[in-house]
Amino acid sequence: MSAPLIRLDTVDSTNSWIKRNPGRLGEFGAVYTTSQTAGRGRLGRSWQNDAGHALYYSCGVRGTLRQPETLPLLASLAVADAVKAVFGADCRIKWPNDLLLNGRKLTGILCESSGGVWIAGIGVNLAQSREFFDAAGLPHATSLAAEGVPLPPDAADLLAAALTDTFAVRLPDFARTGFAPLRQDYLARCINLGRHVEYDGGAGQALDVDPEGRLVVRDDESGEHRIFTGEVSVRGIYGAV
Repeated sequence: MSAPLIRLDTVDSTNSWIKRNPGRLGEFGAVYTTSQTAGRGRLGRSWQNDAGHALYYSCGVRGTLRQPETLPLLASLAVADAVKAVFGADCRIKWPNDLLLNGRKLTGILCESSGGVWIAGIGVNLAQSREFFDAAGLPHATSLAAEGVPLPPDAADLLAAALTDTFAVRLPDFARTGFAPLRQDYLARCINLGRHVEYDGGAGQALDVDPEGRLVVRDDESGEHRIFTGEVSVRGIYGAV
């Protein structure tokens, strides 16, 4: 699957750009920038822009996805693969789609649909300083540079290209069969497993991520639960106890 990849000098939001330009990318393509002025995360949270120091990237795919609700899990795995390929950094995934480096959050992912296009929006912190995150009130966030990863001058371009290649390889099988073919790769990176987690309505030990992309939790009081929505905290991650 070949794909156009468009770089923008600055934009309000790469997701919004795809919504405004649904025909520019064809069946599959991507757009990216290093300056996004009105980015959003999950639950309407704003994404702090630090022009030139992060990658803001969105890919769009037309057509039917068998399990569109698991697109965020695919996106987190694609970023982990691309970061490893370009920078050699090993990231872990906090279910469903937080990418962690040394226990701190490296990315933000927001997946949406608009006009028949499925959109995976991804922000990756590249070169922000620890002082930037502290001033923004984000003590649990980090960047590749803040974790000591050497960055070439064209880091954003390299990562955007690697992300597009990774999506191009994984999307055809994902579109046909959903999360199941990705599951073993995802489980190998998932930091929730074996840890105590709290979720909306309960708490217990995270045992698995099932073929539907749901987090399987054993609650000592009420048995096994399969979670797909809501916030999940993990003991020892982001200060959770």
